[in-house]
Amino acid sequence: MEKKKIVHQLDTPYSAVSWPSVTLEDQETILELLCALLAPLGQYRSTYSQLSKGKRDRKRKRKAAGTDHMDIPPPPMPELQSYIDVGLSAVTRSLQEAASKGQGGKSNSEDALPSGKPPPPPYSAIFVARSGQPNALNGHLPQMAAVASNSHPSQTPIRLIGLSKSCGDRLSESLGIPRVSCIGLREDAPNSKALVEFTRQHVPTIDIQWLDEAKRAEHIGTNINEIKTSVGSKRVKQRTA
Repeated sequence: MEKKKIVHQLDTPYSAVSWPSVTLEDQETILELLCALLAPLGQYRSTYSQLSKGKRDRKRKRKAAGTDHMDIPPPPMPELQSYIDVGLSAVTRSLQEAASKGQGGKSNSEDALPSGKPPPPPYSAIFVARSGQPNALNGHLPQMAAVASNSHPSQTPIRLIGLSKSCGDRLSESLGIPRVSCIGLREDAPNSKALVEFTRQHVPTIDIQWLDEAKRAEHIGTNINEIKTSVGSKRVKQRTA
């Protein structure tokens, strides 16, 4: 008869939070709207951004042209640049700051930057190319986005949209940079109304059950699961002659 034993298992309320579910059709629409929004930044980079080849190369070109005049500075970046964060590190850092300055934190007047400028607007949406990187890199975003939103109940919750790897390639092309894995879009970004309204209509908010339970400050007993499992047969050691 097969032997059985009982294994005790503890679960944690801080388990990984599921990403909001977005249909493929809605993902395509969001991608088209997002790429159209970012296109002016990519056009600016392709027109005015050049890789530096060092001082010697610039001096050689000036001598060849027979002039020592200063290069005409490029026009300023499109206003949209100050409303987006590109990269997982930048978005994560901003979510940390938003969560720490929520309820119980500093007021808006106290949140001003050292330069005297007001803090940047909160995120309206975060777009992530998920399949191109391990889940360990971006698995924290659902919880962080939810906590940041709960820390500011007067603001519209942040929408988190997971996109495919091919979408990351499209975003890279639109921005004019080699690789894009994560983009944070801030509130009131220029020309973003159509994109933000669509995401809020078709992307659900992030639900974290344990966060609501923690706010009630009620004691919840430990839940211990008992699992019956089979005990493997004991191996018999063979004697050597």
